[in-house]
Amino acid sequence: MSNIRHHDDKYPMVKIPTGEVELRDDRKKTAWTAQVNSFLLAPLPVTKDLYFSLVQKSAEPVDEPNVPVVNVSWNDAVSFCNLLSRQSGLKECYSVSDDGEGVVCDWEADGYRLPTEAEWQYACKAGTCGYRYGELDEIAWYEENSGGMAHEVGKKLPNAWGLYDMLGNVWEWCWDLYDVNVYGSYRLFRGGSWAEEERGCGSTCRRRSHPTFRIDDLGFRLARSLS
Repeated sequence: MSNIRHHDDKYPMVKIPTGEVELRDDRKKTAWTAQVNSFLLAPLPVTKDLYFSLVQKSAEPVDEPNVPVVNVSWNDAVSFCNLLSRQSGLKECYSVSDDGEGVVCDWEADGYRLPTEAEWQYACKAGTCGYRYGELDEIAWYEENSGGMAHEVGKKLPNAWGLYDMLGNVWEWCWDLYDVNVYGSYRLFRGGSWAEEERGCGSTCRRRSHPTFRIDDLGFRLARSLS
């Protein structure tokens, strides 16, 4: 088990061990294995409190501060990662072109970034083999138990590596492009949400959206590379 908390800064993270994960694309009926280097992942999705404390720069209290932030585009999430890196004295991971269309990640940088799809799925499974790391009602807010809304982070059981809300509550943006040949710049998100039916809340379920789109059950979680 790897629930080692990392305390280099004010934002605690979990050290995820090196390993490998099998990814699959049910649409194309393909599967492949990806190697995952050890990295850091936040135990919780980014909350409204954390997000708006940086983005709004105001002292106004936020409604439901401990609920995951949503209506955040992939581009918004990338910008936030760089903003938090700068504030924390870390090297920014992302370089964004002047037109905002091109984004390059420096994987050696020690700043905040989005997890890759492989990192996300590997961390979600936490050494388990099934579609989920536990009984759905115990680990996730989804269509049948959410009451039609997102909930405070960390209120359901974590996986074996101390990660909460990996399934349900809000979908989470990942770094990866979905399928350039068919969907162009669309990026992946994972994990299911408060509005998702049971079958959509599993470790291998893949969805996609345009990097500028904002969705009311889609947020993100922070990762960092380890040198």
